[in-house]
Amino acid sequence: MPKRSQPSRPEACAPLLIVLGTGDRTYRSWDLEQLAAAYPLALLDRHPPAWACAHAHRALSVDLADTEVVATAARTLAARDGVAGVLTLLENHVELAAQLAHRLGLPGATPAAAAACRDKLLTRALLRTSKVPSARSYLVDDADSAVAYAAVFAHPVVLKPRHLSGSTGVRRADTPQQVQDAFHHARTATLPGLEHTGTPGVLIEEYLAGPEISVECVVLTQTTTHIAAITRKSLGAEPSFVEVGHLVDAADPLLADPGIRDIATRAVQAMGIERGVLHLEMRLTPRGPRIIEVNARPGGDLIPRLVHLATGLNLPRITADLATGTQPDVTPTRHRSAAVRFLYPQVTGHVTAVNSGFTAPWLTQFLWTAAPGEHVTAPPHATAADRTALALVTGPTPATCRKRLDRAQHSCGIHIQADTATTARVA
Repeated sequence: MPKRSQPSRPEACAPLLIVLGTGDRTYRSWDLEQLAAAYPLALLDRHPPAWACAHAHRALSVDLADTEVVATAARTLAARDGVAGVLTLLENHVELAAQLAHRLGLPGATPAAAAACRDKLLTRALLRTSKVPSARSYLVDDADSAVAYAAVFAHPVVLKPRHLSGSTGVRRADTPQQVQDAFHHARTATLPGLEHTGTPGVLIEEYLAGPEISVECVVLTQTTTHIAAITRKSLGAEPSFVEVGHLVDAADPLLADPGIRDIATRAVQAMGIERGVLHLEMRLTPRGPRIIEVNARPGGDLIPRLVHLATGLNLPRITADLATGTQPDVTPTRHRSAAVRFLYPQVTGHVTAVNSGFTAPWLTQFLWTAAPGEHVTAPPHATAADRTALALVTGPTPATCRKRLDRAQHSCGIHIQADTATTARVA
């Protein structure tokens, strides 16, 4: 496997790196920029947006729900320009990327391993077989069955869609009525891009108490997994599990925790992943770390950018290197902290005005994600689509980052005309 040299702008005549899907510009534009800085990209999406096309050597309008159409487009690219690798940064195309790489004889996760990561029920089964600590989980067909299983678990329990991501449709339930409500919520939940992928269904699981983290893993071989970073997650109030922020610290003591390292390594092996960048979600329970999910892709929500700001490790580029059979550089070059906070409305209604002119050297990004005229829903019924703004900061320590996030948040204002015909100001 050739080793990655110093980054340089890719030559147009080099074999292409196929990237399946673009994702939301807010959360994936930086990732795509990193890929484009190292490899000539062939971007395949139903309607490739202009901002993404600016980073691509070739951009093709392809229905990614049609595997054969995608395979034909890939073979055409391979014959014309050569193809060095295939990857996706998006949950909905994880299986497609694995299938396409397999067909082209390129490195990547096996289709079976990718499918296992996409299916939360199969993930639980594989982890259980390999005795990797996780959550007890059952597939339920109706609300009454969910109530019956909840009695076996003892409340509280968690209900979630089998095939979605990003905490969409996930609810905690403490009573039989809440279980019924949470079942219907999970069954009807949708997420753009995932409507036609994965196996639908609802899972009921034991509730795991404790802080939530994610382990950003670089799988170099079947037996070698490098932990690039630990992400500390901030969640909104239950019963929903809305993610309100993430923090990465290059000096996080959990990086040296043998229990976390052991469980992450065993989880990767249980899922059959032999190469790639993975985003493993865990809960630190009183009984020790337990796996929540195994995602066969880099984390979303700007986590790769946080990892880069805090450690210097470039997860998008590492993902591309592994997809092309190149040995990635996993040596940290920075030693600090970075964090992002997502702001949510305090009332449900229409945004009428936003205001923030605050700047600071440590404020890497402040972005309004809700514009005047848009309707937003307040927690506990909010989803990631209801975020009003994000602030991304750096600092020498996690405590400094948290103080800076507070300062950035208090320096902005948003006016929302509530659905009850009252006006609220949310800072």
